[in-house]
Amino acid sequence: MIKDNNLRSLLKQQIKIYKDKAFLYSEKDGRTWSYEDFGKAVNRTANMLVANGISKGDVVSLLLPNSAEYIIAYFACFSIGAIAGPVNSLLKLEEIEWVIGNSESKLLIAGSQFKPVIADIKKPFTIFFDDETKAEFSGNLDEVEIGFGDDAIIIYTSGTTGKPKGCLLTHGNLIANAQQITEWLGFTEADRLLTIMPLFHMNAVSVTTMTALYAGASTVVSPKFSASRFWDIVEKYKITSFGSVATMLSMLLAKGRESGVESQEHESPAISTLRFAMCGSAPVPAEVLKKFEETFDCLVIEGYGLSESTCRSTFNPPNENRRPGSCGQPIGNEMKIFDEADNEVSDGGLGEIVMRGPNIFKEYYKNPQATAKAFTSGWFHTGDIGYRDADGFFYIADRKSDMIIRGGENIYPREIDDVLFTHPAVASAAVIGIPDELYGEEVTAFVVLKAGEKINEKELIEFCGMHLADFKCPKTIHFVDDIPKGPTGKLLKRELVSSCRF
Repeated sequence: MIKDNNLRSLLKQQIKIYKDKAFLYSEKDGRTWSYEDFGKAVNRTANMLVANGISKGDVVSLLLPNSAEYIIAYFACFSIGAIAGPVNSLLKLEEIEWVIGNSESKLLIAGSQFKPVIADIKKPFTIFFDDETKAEFSGNLDEVEIGFGDDAIIIYTSGTTGKPKGCLLTHGNLIANAQQITEWLGFTEADRLLTIMPLFHMNAVSVTTMTALYAGASTVVSPKFSASRFWDIVEKYKITSFGSVATMLSMLLAKGRESGVESQEHESPAISTLRFAMCGSAPVPAEVLKKFEETFDCLVIEGYGLSESTCRSTFNPPNENRRPGSCGQPIGNEMKIFDEADNEVSDGGLGEIVMRGPNIFKEYYKNPQATAKAFTSGWFHTGDIGYRDADGFFYIADRKSDMIIRGGENIYPREIDDVLFTHPAVASAAVIGIPDELYGEEVTAFVVLKAGEKINEKELIEFCGMHLADFKCPKTIHFVDDIPKGPTGKLLKRELVSSCRF
């Protein structure tokens, strides 16, 4: 077992052990970095950050496409004790400015394709980083004292107050979660992991990047998920596992049906190296899981976690002991089910999932009230409702909050409500998630118009699109005379859900 004080020392140790072995492959252009090459690229980029005034504790925002440069930029930040601040590339300018401003970022590292998006951004200073070889700095890096508890990443998670919260993860959090995942799933230096999840999410950072490094394995980064090219990539790079969400599995199934994979005349892709698909963010519908495994002869290993738990807190065993429908067992952190009074619930009883352990985040940035609320009784309260069976497997039953999970993206209705309320024709609004076969959930809004005002569905959706990322925008809008409320004035969103016809 590797015991390192920080991510820089972990990388240095792995370079000593696996010097000439390939660590990083860029599927987009065929480039490859050995462990040693990767370390040098990281040092050159880190020196570029230092030359631009970045030092330990400074936040560096990252707005990049899925690429080798994204991974190199992460480690460049880690290596000088700076804090990497990944920015969701699907956000609009005002959302990006809020995240960058709230984190007090000192520098923005961006891909040139985002120039039109950030053309009007006022601060911070921006460096466009499309090719790491153009960072013409020394491959030797001055020593910096970095501790296990020092901040490594600030990642923004949508919040019930309408604005995202900055979740601070430490070097120790990332190393601990990489160790937990590696040991639970049995990854070794023989593994080759595919990164198709966006690198602005902790799933891609932790599951297929940090875990690969910790295990002495290799990782392949792809610009984006493509159902039509997926199996060719798996075959070309001899992928052993990949991170995914239920939507991706559904799309691969749909593509397989188009290709006649399920017919007698065709066989499913015969990929001898592929061990399993890791899936999280939202439960995989039982039928999708069953069909995927039958069609492609590939196990689906479900897990559960949040940005606040670095990434994964549970996984099913990667063998016949897994339980479809369950999100698995704790992989190295403690988990319990609490009632409203923070008393532990007996097996089979519903309650809130709480957890604690070395992978649990440090705090919400500049938000002590939210931090204190999240850590009531010394346990991190997830806001998710579930239960545990007698064998220690956990199941997600519902969400305590109103969060919508659309294709793996977390969406909080309050943020969309706030935008709808800014339209002069809107008197009140309530956004909910409704079941969707492809995305798991889809966003829909109920809107009450002011007296005498007129606006149609298309116009209001386009208005949302001016202020919100496309994945957050309602796909349908229902115009109603009133929105049901409880005695305290709280919107009764469950009644809205029951009024929808799916």
